[in-house]
Amino acid sequence: MPPEDDDKYVIPNLRNACRVLKALGQENRGMKVADLARRLKIPSTTTLRIVHTMVTEGLLRREDNLVFLGPVLIHLGARTSADTEIRELAQPVLEALSLATDETSHLALPCDDRSLIVSVRDSPHPLRAASSPGTLTELYSSATGKVFLGLLHADRIKAILQRHPPRPRTSRSLTTFEELTAEVAKVRDLGFGIDDEEFHPGVRCLAAPVTGSNGQVVAAVGITAAAVRFTRERIPEIAAHVQRAARDLSAVLGHAGGS
Repeated sequence: MPPEDDDKYVIPNLRNACRVLKALGQENRGMKVADLARRLKIPSTTTLRIVHTMVTEGLLRREDNLVFLGPVLIHLGARTSADTEIRELAQPVLEALSLATDETSHLALPCDDRSLIVSVRDSPHPLRAASSPGTLTELYSSATGKVFLGLLHADRIKAILQRHPPRPRTSRSLTTFEELTAEVAKVRDLGFGIDDEEFHPGVRCLAAPVTGSNGQVVAAVGITAAAVRFTRERIPEIAAHVQRAARDLSAVLGHAGGS
């Protein structure tokens, strides 16, 4: 990564667009393009083109001859707040799940056609397997990813796999469209997804969907464990614990189908 203070990596008009957003964020009644240009010392034509582009993308909106922050920013801000709220609300659920299973639990959110681990509750075992918060995994190779692929992106599976062609991480990785289509059908049927040593050898994961108040899948709760402890025979037991945790968090988020 380049140093943050190295101006040779800065895109001037992208920086100016950021300055426009900051300036408008300080105004309650909007601003004229000419006033923005004057305040920020940006040429009027450049300011006009920046504003037009950002209006097109929904980052700004126009009313008469004034420019305001746009609806997309409201959505992004609400999404950031919602993701933070989910992480905070999930903490007691993850703690209870780790205590019930004696394994590492985690919370994942859908992010840019991948699965983002945002919170982890470690297992008490010295030998444990877990991804750190901030880890991004492909949808086809993780338990939480399979939940999102089958229950959130069911109508986009082919397009997602074309953008992110499956690559084997282990000898057990599923890499064909047919294999993954059958796998996500199981997720929809069973209500949970399994990573059967497909991401890391010797590691098995199981995840279940968390549903928001609007009935849409907004997250996934799962456990990660060494395969020698989390054997295939334990799948029904572990699945019951994980699905209960997912229902509990769904209920906290306002989903009527939660426990």
